Amino acid sequence: MSGSAGPECCGGLGNLDYSQVDMSVLSELVKHVDVMQPRFCVAVIAIIFNPFFWNVVARWEHRTRGLTRLFGSPYVACYCLGTLILLLNVYRSHSITVAMKGQPHLELMDSVQVYYAGAALLAMGSLFVISSFLALGFTGTFLGDYFGILMEQKVTAFPFNIMENPMYWGSTANYLGLALILPSHVLIDRAGRP
Repeated sequence: MSGSAGPECCGGLGNLDYSQVDMSVLSELVKHVDVMQPRFCVAVIAIIFNPFFWNVVARWEHRTRGLTRLFGSPYVACYCLGTLILLLNVYRSHSITVAMKGQPHLELMDSVQVYYAGAALLAMGSLFVISSFLALGFTGTFLGDYFGILMEQKVTAFPFNIMENPMYWGSTANYLGLALILPSHVLIDRAGRP
């Protein structure tokens, strides 16, 4: 890729002139986030901890086969780790929801249009996450390759035929949709009351 076409993937960001970045939007948004709120801190810790934990455990398993030996089977070990990952993700989602509800919100977000945009993002995100899970299966989704459980061939069915990493994009759309819905649900709740 030429220098005039944009930065190269995975290394071209060093060529950007950050002094040209307009930080006014970010500084305005930061005014509306209470980073010292304990619920916010718990959510940030959960967001950082979860992928760190499962990547460390999966790499350890790949090197040592410790979980496979402990559980007596790579499938049982993978299902146990996958179940733990699911439980950690439930806690992460809960802590994010609680943190968002405790943050100040913008009046601009109190509209039916924002609510429906959030609902659309949640629907699209859920479609990508669920269809990815169905295409990959449990062991394909939850690090089975680190346990030596490999798929017979690369998955090319929906949604992998339209994008790379649909589960990550779907999760991102889900959290963005939730962020849009949570502040605007107050308006929807108030609409039916005198």
